[in-house]
Amino acid sequence: MIITVASYKGGVGKTTTAVHLAAYLQTLGPTLLLDGDDTRNATSWNDRGRGFPFKIADEVQAARLARHYEHVVIDTGQHPHQADLKSLSEGCDLLVVPAVPASLDTDGLVLTLEALNRIGADRYKILLTKVPPPPEPEGPQLRAEIVSQGLPLFAVDIPRLKAFEKAAAAGLTVNQVDDPRSGRAWAAYAAAGKELLQNARGAH
Repeated sequence: MIITVASYKGGVGKTTTAVHLAAYLQTLGPTLLLDGDDTRNATSWNDRGRGFPFKIADEVQAARLARHYEHVVIDTGQHPHQADLKSLSEGCDLLVVPAVPASLDTDGLVLTLEALNRIGADRYKILLTKVPPPPEPEGPQLRAEIVSQGLPLFAVDIPRLKAFEKAAAAGLTVNQVDDPRSGRAWAAYAAAGKELLQNARGAH
C-alpha cells in the first residue's frame, strides 16, 4: 500500500503525520518512509535519535527500495507543483491531507483541495491535526464545515499535544517518548492508520 501525505501549507503536521502513519504501518508489515521534502525534516528527526522502527530513505531511492516493502509512506514537499501533485495522487492508494483548525492553515487546506479538484483527484482524505482541547471550538467548527461540504474526512482528530514536540526533539516516535499523554497521542495516529487501511482497501 502506498500512502502520500501532502499539503500546500507548512506547519500542519505533515511530517509528524507521515512519520506516525509509517510507524503504525510498520506494526503490520515492513514499511518504508520516503522523505520527499527539500528540508528533509523526517530524516533529521530520525537522525536525532536511535532511528525509527521503519526504513527511511530519500525519494530518489524509491524505485530500488519500494519493492522490498509492504507499505510505503511518502512525505512530500511544501506546495507541490500541480504536475507533481497529480503524479503523487495517481500513484498512491490514498492521499492524506493534514489540516489545522486555524484560519491561515485552513486557507492552506482550501488551496490544497482546489489543486486536487483541478487535477481530478478523488482518492484523498482530510486529517485534522493539532486540534485544541475542549472547550476551544475550532476543531468541531472545521469538522462541521468539511462535513457540510461532503468532503472526505478522517473520523479521528489528532490532538494538539506537547508529546509530539518531545518526540521530534528526541528523535523518537510519540509512542517511544516519556510523556503522560504519549499513549493518547499514539492512539490517535493508530486509529487514523486503521481508518486509512479500510479506505485504501475499499478503493480496490
